[in-house]
Order: sequence, then structure tokens, then C-alpha cells
Amino acid sequence: MSREQQAVQQARKAFLTGRSKPLDYRIKQLQNLKRFIKEKTTDIASAMRKDLHKTANATHLFEILGLEGEINLAVSKLAEWAAPRPVNKNLVTIADDVYIQPEPLGVVLIIGAWNYPITVTLQPLVGAIAAGNAAVVKPSEVSSHTAKVMELLSLYLDPEMYQVVTGGVAETQVLLKQRFDHIFYTGSSTVGKLVMEAAAHHLTPVTLELGGKSPCYIDKNCDIRIACRRITWGKYMNCGQTCIAPDYILCESSIQDKVINEIQKCIQVCFYVDAIALLTMGPFVFIVLFIFLQEFYTNDPKSFADYGRIINQRHFKRIMALTEGSTVAIGGDSDESECYIAPTVLRDVTPGSKVMQEEIFGPILPIVIVNGLKEAIQFINEREKPLALYIFSSSKKVIKQMISETSSGALVANDCLVHFTISDLPFGGVGNSGTGCYHGKYSFDQLSHLRSCLIKKLNMEGVNQMRYPPHTTEKLRWARVLLLKQVNLARWRQVAQVAMFAALAAFVVQRFLRQ
Repeated sequence: MSREQQAVQQARKAFLTGRSKPLDYRIKQLQNLKRFIKEKTTDIASAMRKDLHKTANATHLFEILGLEGEINLAVSKLAEWAAPRPVNKNLVTIADDVYIQPEPLGVVLIIGAWNYPITVTLQPLVGAIAAGNAAVVKPSEVSSHTAKVMELLSLYLDPEMYQVVTGGVAETQVLLKQRFDHIFYTGSSTVGKLVMEAAAHHLTPVTLELGGKSPCYIDKNCDIRIACRRITWGKYMNCGQTCIAPDYILCESSIQDKVINEIQKCIQVCFYVDAIALLTMGPFVFIVLFIFLQEFYTNDPKSFADYGRIINQRHFKRIMALTEGSTVAIGGDSDESECYIAPTVLRDVTPGSKVMQEEIFGPILPIVIVNGLKEAIQFINEREKPLALYIFSSSKKVIKQMISETSSGALVANDCLVHFTISDLPFGGVGNSGTGCYHGKYSFDQLSHLRSCLIKKLNMEGVNQMRYPPHTTEKLRWARVLLLKQVNLARWRQVAQVAMFAALAAFVVQRFLRQ
């Protein structure tokens, strides 16, 4: 038996003991996961520096803070999430107990990604633990140093219930041949199809957090300075290796030069973080505690500590090949030995160019010219549904039109990425950009079976023993229809209260008239 088979077998054996069902057990495991993050912060930061050239501050801000927030939310809300959920009844079941009971699925396989290897691997694990599942965690082998740190999870979590399997493609293929009760995969659409195909063999449900080309439309009447500042931040953070980063810009030709100039300024110039930006960043507001001056990448991004690197030379070559045949407006510098690509903007990019044929996943930002909002919407709708869609406009009408006439995993107006920080928003794609969602309660529900329960009361069983004359059959048929009609008890209570109030008012008026 292989190491991967043993891990799955041990996880299932542990799950079948039933010890993951009590809420106290789940909370204890979540607290231990939080302790792992706190005690291994230095190890995590060091690994992230080696894998992606991330600084300790960037690791804390974009990997640790959000994860800790998810754990805290799950611990505080777990009793509420796991409780039976009452539903509306009909007259036949009005005396019965009818509810939805969330229950664990079983053994969940979590396949992580390399671009944010801590948060996109452990956030699904938070949902799996909270829902009472066992889990097999497969960190990405591409971020190898971070994967090594993940192996330390066994020192903090129940080592039988929560297994960590490291390795490459071969190990992942062996895992995918095993039977799981749910598979949670984060990565590319190409591999996502293979995961879904493998899951189909066992009829295993999947959550696929994929990606795609997330468009960014800039309305000519918006504040272009603010738009370009936020696009620059969202695009070049983590060296463009963010699944919800703006993939390309759509704008009219009349503002293209201004857009390029403003992005150039944002890359090179220091500026103060404005209060509105902080307020829209959710957990990112914590940066005000230790940073009052935000600097992007200066005139030399290569020497700038907070500017990342491409994960490996294979991806470096892929990204550089995408720029062939396009006009560079900003940047374009690269160093293969360091996997360094400067923040780059391409102008007058055509829909048929190489850079528009696949998700870039790097610091290359193409600008495609469209003739207004209508043409931008048509351009977006002619392609696969994106994971995120960004629009910058001061017009509510323009924003609403973009919402109503397009489809995407998420839509964000006048900012980038920040929807990821809100636990009450489901995070996930649609169509080619993914299936299913997570974050907060959505993670819990995604990794639970919402079981329908009806407990029949037998107090009125004697009614069923009564015999009826033949001529009452039609009347009973209509009675049955009425009985099966759904009853909104809250509404009936309101009706009863109004009727009682009306009767009381009539009584008072009548007494008053008699006097």
C-alpha cells in the first residue's frame, strides 16, 4: 500500500470513530490550527521568501491575517452554523419537526495552490474541520519550502484525522484514484478538468477554485488617477501571481495614454494611503498600524524588497513568451536567472495576440481598446466567464449595466481584490472559472451535507383510521391540496395579531359609542 493510500485509509478510519462530530473537538482542532500559524510564523515567512520572494510583512498581511480571521469566525459561529435549521411547513406537517441538519461529508481532499500556498490551502481546511470532516491536505509541490512547513501540521492537529501528503504530480494522481467524499482543488482550469474527471469515477462532488482572464473596464468619465492606483496595486501584488488580479484593461483609445501615464506614476512614485482605500480593504486596514507611507516599486523594482518573483523558470519563460508581438509601453525588463519580470504594460493589444489567449498570471498588463461600455460588455461575454470582473466608473447606471449584462464569479466596482477579504461574500467562480464557493459560513456549507429531516408526530394518527362515505372523495382531494400547501407561520401570526387588534379596537369603539 502506498503512502497516499495509507493516508486516506487512516483518515477514513479516524472519521468513522465519530470523534470529529462533537463541536468541542472541532473547536479544539481549529484553535490548534491557529496555534500552528502563530508558532510557525517565522518558518512560514522564511519559506515564502524562498518560494516567492515575499517579505515577512507581505506574508503576514496576505497569508496570515485573513486565515486567522476565518478561524476566529468559525470558532465563534460554529454552534450557530451546526444547529438544526427550521424550515416552513405545510398544514400536513404543521405539528411535526421539520428542519435541515448539517452533517459531515466524510474525508475531504484539499489540493492547494502555490501562489498563496498558506491561505488557499488552509482556508478550505478551516471549513473542513468546522464541518466535522477528516481531511487529506496536498500542498503544492511548486512552492516546495512552504510545503515542508505544512508537514508540521501533524504536530498540532489530530495526526490520524488530518493527513498531509507532500509530493508532485505522481503523488497527486495516486490520491485522485482514491475515494473521497469531497475534493477541493485550487489551481488552473486545465488541471481542474482532470480533477473533475477523476472525481467522476467515484461520483465525488468537487469544489474547483480556478481562474481565467479577469477583465478590468475603465470608464472614460471615472477618476483615472484613483483607478490606475488601485489597478496597479491589484495587478502587481505578488508579481501578478494572483488568481483574481486584473488580467487586462478595456478602455477607449482617448484615455489609453493617460492610463499608461498614471500607472507609470504609481509604479515609481510614493504616495500616502488614503482613508477611503483603507476602509475598503477590510482586514487590510491593519496596515495603518505600521505603515503610513505606501511605496509601490520605485524606479528599480528589481531591488525593491516588496516586489516578488515568478515562482520558477518554466513560468518565467511562459509569461515572457506571451509578450511576443505586442508593444511594450511600460517595463519589459527581465532577468531569467532571478525569475524577475518588471511591472509591464502592453498598449494597443489586439484580441488575437498571444497574451490574450490564456490567463497571464504574471506582471504583464495588456490594454485592449474598445469603443465604450457596450463593446466592452460584448468583448467580455464572447469569452469564458471570469473569476472576477472589475469596473471603474463614477456612474451607478454604468456599474448596474455591467452587473446586469455580464456574468462572473464576482464583480467589484472602483477597487480590486478586496472582495476576497469579506467572509460574508461567497468566493468562487462560474463556468470555466470554477464551481462551488467558500469563505466563512459558505466554507462550512460547501463541506457539509445539508440533510433534510422530518420527525412525524403520531398524536393525530387516529384521523387516518376514519372511514369516509364514497361521495366525500372529491372533497377530500381538495382538502389534501390545501393541506399540502406550504404555510408561512410568521405571516399567519401577523394576520392573527392584526385580527386581534382589529377586534379589540372594535370593542373599544363600541363601548365608547354606548357611553
